[in-house]
Amino acid sequence: MPPVNLNSQPQGPPTRSTPDADEAGGIAVLSTDAKGKITGCNAAVLKILGRSAAEVLGRTLASFLSGKDGAGQTQLQKTMLTAVMQGGQYRSSHSCQNKAEKTFTADVTVTLLRDAKSAPAGMVAMFSVAEEKSTPGSISTKAPVARAQSANEQSPDEDEAAHTVSREIDGTNLILASPVMHRFMRMVDRVAGHAESVLVTGETGTGKELIAHAIHQSSNRRSRPWVDINCAALPENLVESELFGYEKGAFTGADASKPGLFELADKGTLFLDEIGELQIQTQVKLLRVLDGSPFYRLGGHRKITVDVRIIAATNQDLDAAVAAGRFRQDLFHRLGQFQLRVPPLRDRPEDIVALAEHFLSLKNPGSAFAPDAVSALLSHSWPGNVRELRNLIARVAVESRNPEIHKSQITDAMSGNPVAQRQAASIPVGNLDSMEEQMIIRALERSGGHRSQAADQLGISRRTLSRKLKEYNINVNSADAANSLAYVSLEQQKFFRARIQLAVALKNQQGEEVCVQGVNLSTGGMGVDGLKEPMKFTGLLDVSFPLPDSETIFRAKARIVWFGGEGRVGLRFAVIDPVLFEQLQHWTNNKMKNEGWELPSAP
Repeated sequence: MPPVNLNSQPQGPPTRSTPDADEAGGIAVLSTDAKGKITGCNAAVLKILGRSAAEVLGRTLASFLSGKDGAGQTQLQKTMLTAVMQGGQYRSSHSCQNKAEKTFTADVTVTLLRDAKSAPAGMVAMFSVAEEKSTPGSISTKAPVARAQSANEQSPDEDEAAHTVSREIDGTNLILASPVMHRFMRMVDRVAGHAESVLVTGETGTGKELIAHAIHQSSNRRSRPWVDINCAALPENLVESELFGYEKGAFTGADASKPGLFELADKGTLFLDEIGELQIQTQVKLLRVLDGSPFYRLGGHRKITVDVRIIAATNQDLDAAVAAGRFRQDLFHRLGQFQLRVPPLRDRPEDIVALAEHFLSLKNPGSAFAPDAVSALLSHSWPGNVRELRNLIARVAVESRNPEIHKSQITDAMSGNPVAQRQAASIPVGNLDSMEEQMIIRALERSGGHRSQAADQLGISRRTLSRKLKEYNINVNSADAANSLAYVSLEQQKFFRARIQLAVALKNQQGEEVCVQGVNLSTGGMGVDGLKEPMKFTGLLDVSFPLPDSETIFRAKARIVWFGGEGRVGLRFAVIDPVLFEQLQHWTNNKMKNEGWELPSAP
């Protein structure tokens, strides 16, 4: 995957609203309650406004976005809350004054957070000094619809606005608030529709098992068995017998025959947690089963064949394990037909408050976080990820004597947790330049290197972001595996289906022609709607349609390979001109990259 040139756009000279406004501010983060009162902020906010924390906390965001009197601020606050509550997001640009009465233009993006019951729980705002000065008093809002959208409804190369939804997975609520996790779950749903093995990677505590459950629940095997094993929890001499079973008398203590997990999971899904702990000799047998070969129970003489989908998970670096000889390279590639990389909690700050509110509601339904507690939660790096957050909130809830949780309770709980002290805060409150640089890098990582999307997330203009990239010498390679959400093997690329809406012409061998609607497209074929008499179009067909995002008319020979209801059929391309195939492959690869997939490097 080639690197994205972050400085490809022409750059004009930077403009400032005041000579020192930009130096006084930069990118800042605010948290508010559901009524718009500020509950937490980082040092950049105080720098921009020239105020202390005591002068900021408890006030409305609107009071800093308007030079109007009390009535004007009340109206602005009402406008902002209405936009956020109805659409999930509010954006504005407004002439402001800091404490020293210096005028500057502020850009603000406010995003709604909801709790597990979809009730408004608060808001997170990105607040910054704007480059282009807008007309004093002008306000613009952008309020995209904030609702849970399925993979079929959401454009694959668009990120949803941050909003909170709860998705039940095997009796557990999966809380999604950040754009990166909404995007990640669309990739999970896409992978679920395939039958190939999946490797789920990520730091400890990120919820890899929950993601594996989500794949199974969204797949065609959802009504079939789900069987799991933690490869690190069993002694080495028992892993093989657990996976493949044993016959009576196979070893001391084998008083009766026992089927293995592969047999129990037949037609369903087998989840192998901590796959990196699997011993080499067991890896060999596992690879044979994945390749479709029958196996024997320990001490058995009867071959057993199963149909099982494997989902594996690890927090180890399997590339390093392969290099060290601890993990077979062929098994690594066989398991990793699809790889899903669960983002760490520190890279999705929108989820922190939503998850904390959810965990608190489970323990103490009547409790809530005070403003300083929210600030403490947002300022921690969460090296233990969601598991650490859940355990901390549970401990705080049990020890709390009051319905309101304060910062002191959060910090006391953190100080008693060694893992909490291993890393610096995810939102630093010290050096302003360091904080700003880290926020820019994280926004670029979340957007996969897309400059416009990163600027939108930060609440700044694209020109400001371009100048900041040059200033901090930031060059993000979106192909970096650590930054991508998932990996798709070369073998599976041909099955990638991008959603489309375009007219497709079909002509049968008798010369009869019909126009249908194309609904998905891959390098191997396409799905179409509206073929009312499919039996007239058996055999080799001529297919033609305009290739999206180009001026090319794509022409190929194809055959119908499946029939659906209401005129939907699937076509498989049989003959394609090599030049046209290369263009189609380039188009599908771009679609995959836009979704966040990392593609194998060209040989």
